[in-house]
Amino acid sequence: MDSVFIHPELRFNSYGSYLRRRFGCRVSKVVVDGGFTCPNRDGVKGVDGCIFCDNRSFSPDGAREALPVEEQLAAGIAYHRQRLGSSKFIVYFQKYSNTYGPVDKLRDLYYRALSHPDVIGISIGTRPDCLSPEILDLLQEIASERYVCLELGLQSVDDEILSRINRGHGVGEYLRAVESAAGRGFQICTHLIHGFPGETREGFLKTAAFISALPVDSLKIHQLHAVRGTRLAEMFASGEFVPLSHSDYVAAVCDFLELIPPRITIQRLYGSAPLAIRVAPSWNLKNNAMWFSVVHELARRGTWQGHGINSGRMAVGSP
Repeated sequence: MDSVFIHPELRFNSYGSYLRRRFGCRVSKVVVDGGFTCPNRDGVKGVDGCIFCDNRSFSPDGAREALPVEEQLAAGIAYHRQRLGSSKFIVYFQKYSNTYGPVDKLRDLYYRALSHPDVIGISIGTRPDCLSPEILDLLQEIASERYVCLELGLQSVDDEILSRINRGHGVGEYLRAVESAAGRGFQICTHLIHGFPGETREGFLKTAAFISALPVDSLKIHQLHAVRGTRLAEMFASGEFVPLSHSDYVAAVCDFLELIPPRITIQRLYGSAPLAIRVAPSWNLKNNAMWFSVVHELARRGTWQGHGINSGRMAVGSP
């Protein structure tokens, strides 16, 4: 496979580098809250949600449902301009299931977000069981003119694990969603988590072959972590959930990356939660340290994304 997209220092195909190559400038994702809920919380599929779910663990303060999307967006853009010097932006509808609503509501929200002159596209986080043909048609319509990324939460390719974590859908729903979304002109990102109770490293690594065979454009991976108020936090307190060590997680992620084709961009390699609500694991590492712990392990091994499925020397391109 073509490995020209691998960042020469990071040793994998980073999403940030992909965006810079595609749009010719630094692009940041700005999180907004569209006021959605989830069928696994509103009673359609369940009321308790996944055992790990608490959206406070990944929703920045500026993303508040009470604020109009335009105000959230303005605050987020100002922050990223100052902090990173970004000039273009992707609006990320992140919290809960952002296709779970009437298509007219979705159309209004998505196009309002796209109306900002420095917004180049949208990224939509959702569940694979929240995609109707009409919603996919809407995303295809937008993708004919703007960048669109559909982010599907899968978390595990093991139906037994999905059942134990109260996910409310199985692998079959994910496969049907990918099949329905493929070939419509927008990108598909898949979310995965490693470290579920009962999951082995070998089981997690089987996910690489599963994903590689699908029309998936990018991945988000993070460790399972517990925050206050969740069932997972209770499981940690009772000893039912034993978090991975930092070294075990890094080793597993590097093993995983070595089995993923270089065409797939990597959007995330770890997760974090505010200290005030974090329960476990407590690795006490800043975000950059987490990111580079994976990078340094790949360098120590002398490997890179796709190394395990390709032969020959690594071909690297410009960051």
